[in-house]
Amino acid sequence: MLRMGVDLGGTKIELVALNAQGKELFRKRLPTPREYEATLDTIVSLVEEAETTLAMTGSVGVGIPGVISPFSGLVKNANSTWINGKPLDIDLGHRLSREVRVANDANCFAVSEATDGAGAGKGVVFGVIIGTGCGGGIAINGRVHSGGNGIGGEWGHNPLPWMSKQEFNSTSCFCGNHDCIETFISGTGFVRDYNLAGGNVTKGSEIMALVDAGDALAVAAFERYLDRLARSLAHVINTLDPDVVVLGGGMSNIDAIYPKLPEILAKYVLGGECRTPVVQNLYGCSSGVRGAAWLW
Repeated sequence: MLRMGVDLGGTKIELVALNAQGKELFRKRLPTPREYEATLDTIVSLVEEAETTLAMTGSVGVGIPGVISPFSGLVKNANSTWINGKPLDIDLGHRLSREVRVANDANCFAVSEATDGAGAGKGVVFGVIIGTGCGGGIAINGRVHSGGNGIGGEWGHNPLPWMSKQEFNSTSCFCGNHDCIETFISGTGFVRDYNLAGGNVTKGSEIMALVDAGDALAVAAFERYLDRLARSLAHVINTLDPDVVVLGGGMSNIDAIYPKLPEILAKYVLGGECRTPVVQNLYGCSSGVRGAAWLW
């Protein structure tokens, strides 16, 4: 069976086609047109090209930076704003003459890593994307758990747990609230915090280079980051207690996170002990598009 996954991003739309064993048979990306009908046209053209090239037809799943409301059937919360308020799955289904499944891109990431990635074989996988922003997704037995409101896993827009006086009411989030987890543990938040402490960088990798060189300001910023990440994940572990946490996004490439985080996590998890594995993703930036294919 051919499974096609589409990653609908703000700058590019990518399609991957997998066989039943997860082997990649086709991949192509095109620029994202910032208009709804043209976005539909682009996705349809990618599906048609894949099927023509492979001489096969298949299922279609789409990962989006938002969700489809279970109440209205319309896209909401997408930073690709031109798809908000639109019945994306229905419109694509009509164009392609088949059912199309649509899920949040972080949920697609979780499904990908749960199916044949770093969380393979685990019953409950919590997938985290920490890059420019911060997203979360839940896969249970390899399937998306989106929840009754369609926002399962969106813990990044809860307040940072156990805030200090200095942290309280110190950040503003695009969602309209203050002190969201995203504003502290995203790559953007890491850079913001370091610069507020007296630094002057534009990328997290620059801070980590300074950490490796023993720079005291950078070391302190990274220690704050690890503590905030641990508090944020402890919040999830205390609630969901997943079998594994898989990290994705640019910050997940910082190797120093993985040996240091477990000890800090245990300080915040109820009972003072925690052996939940926190691991790096297997498929990197391809995980979301693969997860969209695995929605079927």
